[in-house]
Amino acid sequence: MKPATSIPQPSPERAATARPNQFALLTQRRFAPFFWTQFLGAGNDNAFKFAFTIMVTYQLQVGWLPPALAGLVIGALFILPYLLFSATSGQLTDKFDKTRIIRFVKNLEIAIMLLAAWGFLQEQVVVLLACTCLMGLHSTIFGPVKFAYLPQVLTPRELTGGNGVVEMGTFVAILLGNVAGGILVAVPQIGHLQIAIACVALALLGRVAAGFIPDAPASDPGLRINWNPVTETWRNLKMARENLVVFRSLLGISWMWFFGAVFLSLFPSFAKEVLHGDAHVASLLLVVFSIGIATGSLLCEVLSRRHVEIGLVPLGAIGMSVFAFDLYLSTRGLPAAGELSLTAFVAAPAHWRVLADLTLLSLFAGLYSVPMYALIQLRAPPTHRARIIAANNILNALFMIASSVIVGALLKMGTTIPQIFLFVAVANAVVASYIFLLVPEYVLRFVSWIMSALMYRFSVRGEENIPTDGPAILVCNHVSFIDAVLLMAASPRPVCFMMDHRIFKTPLLGALFRLARAIPVAPRAEDPAAYDSAFDRAAAVLREGDLLAIFPEGGITRDGQLQPFKGGIMKILERATGDGIAPTVVPMALTNLWGSYFSRIELVDGNRTAMVRPFRRGLFCRVGLHVGAALAAGDTDPARLHARVALLLQSK
Repeated sequence: MKPATSIPQPSPERAATARPNQFALLTQRRFAPFFWTQFLGAGNDNAFKFAFTIMVTYQLQVGWLPPALAGLVIGALFILPYLLFSATSGQLTDKFDKTRIIRFVKNLEIAIMLLAAWGFLQEQVVVLLACTCLMGLHSTIFGPVKFAYLPQVLTPRELTGGNGVVEMGTFVAILLGNVAGGILVAVPQIGHLQIAIACVALALLGRVAAGFIPDAPASDPGLRINWNPVTETWRNLKMARENLVVFRSLLGISWMWFFGAVFLSLFPSFAKEVLHGDAHVASLLLVVFSIGIATGSLLCEVLSRRHVEIGLVPLGAIGMSVFAFDLYLSTRGLPAAGELSLTAFVAAPAHWRVLADLTLLSLFAGLYSVPMYALIQLRAPPTHRARIIAANNILNALFMIASSVIVGALLKMGTTIPQIFLFVAVANAVVASYIFLLVPEYVLRFVSWIMSALMYRFSVRGEENIPTDGPAILVCNHVSFIDAVLLMAASPRPVCFMMDHRIFKTPLLGALFRLARAIPVAPRAEDPAAYDSAFDRAAAVLREGDLLAIFPEGGITRDGQLQPFKGGIMKILERATGDGIAPTVVPMALTNLWGSYFSRIELVDGNRTAMVRPFRRGLFCRVGLHVGAALAAGDTDPARLHARVALLLQSK
């Protein structure tokens, strides 16, 4: 096969206009071959594991591997390489071309599946256990590549959609693999031959797809490999902790795997002991769970305006707890019955609530996980990205093992399965709240997403002009008390705001802006020390390469008209350029916000005030943000910026 060549990454501007939705990525060579490679790999993993589990549970009599322990042993052997070799895999991914590693992994998969085919035909359980461990190694090597490849070929505004499609594909592949593996191996006389052929065929198809993946150059080719898995694992975890937002996101993802593992491990017992269903009912629960996560993963791009919207994470956490709790409630009144067939189970209306709870619970889990994965990919340093993702895989494995241990202990203590669901619902609320308190950015983005998506019909024009990296100053007109919230919702990155100190006295909004670490600015005549401190803090934000937003009118407009710009922008630029920083300046204009609930339009005792008559513009009133092209710091002055913002206000 002719080697694939590297394909240039599209500019954010082209990507924003050329791609109508995330599914268009499946028509592009930079994404489609990779998607099908990982899809076929995930399907093969699960077809092999489930077929092997069925074989040792129902078809063979293996004295040293009782059926009750077969699933646990197979799962443990598959996860073991994640603990031992994830750190090494992360190093290899950073050091070498990612496409070369993918093709090596696919070649390894073919060899493993040829050995597994012989094991199926000869009914060699020891060989198949060894293949299980080797397939775990195959997945361990592929894991860091999978999530490090995407940010290398996708733009920041494509990351959420790309991750959503990959997560959807992964869970569909898991579902299809389990179904196909169970059906093929169960066919009398020829079942073992069928599953052997299927596993080898899937491995070969995966290698063909990998041949079309474009080159993805090494991010740190000079890296020296540390082959000691213990010291390198510890080093990876320390490296991840250097960026607290990334590290706590790793913990959040690992908690999601803990949460999901509880339900997946209990589905067979839940179906039999609580729902009184047969094996087909257990399969239905898996189907519903997989469809829910796939749907939630795909919804992320729609709900996030095609950028990394971590405001969806609290929404996902809330939904996970609410519907896990309702699943506990929905099982309390189920009548005792004999073993129900799939048809009889679905025909009972009492079971519809159970299925709805599982669907929504898993849907919100998809909303929870995809933005976290995208955030890690976006915020992790490119030279260390694969190693940080390897640290994520290690944590995921540890949390899943902890899940099995805790569930087993609860069952031994006499806890019922619905009570375990209740325990997980409460624990999820506690853990999520703790993470969000540690990382206020999640809460801030959630509030901004709620207000921009549910209170208004908020649209952004020119969003490609908001820089996705490097220092920049966002300059915007000031119309209402929630201007900062709307700018937060529009930006793919965190924004630090300089704001009039008086707004911090506003209930709720003041607390929100303090949580956002906004910089209060007092007039020099009123408090010279606070005035100078504010500009020092603003320069520090730019030194860190972050976004700074200012409202140069100096206050909220009282008549809806654009007011003259003050000279604070020049003081910020002087201090920044004095520190050797050259930030760009991005003009912005909020439109159609005057007259809304949060703007000063109502007369009270002769003064205009805000936040009276909440529905004076109706529900979901249309507001917008127009973003202009960035200016160089040397080409900026208050008059020119005022003219640019005024022009944006007039544009239709």
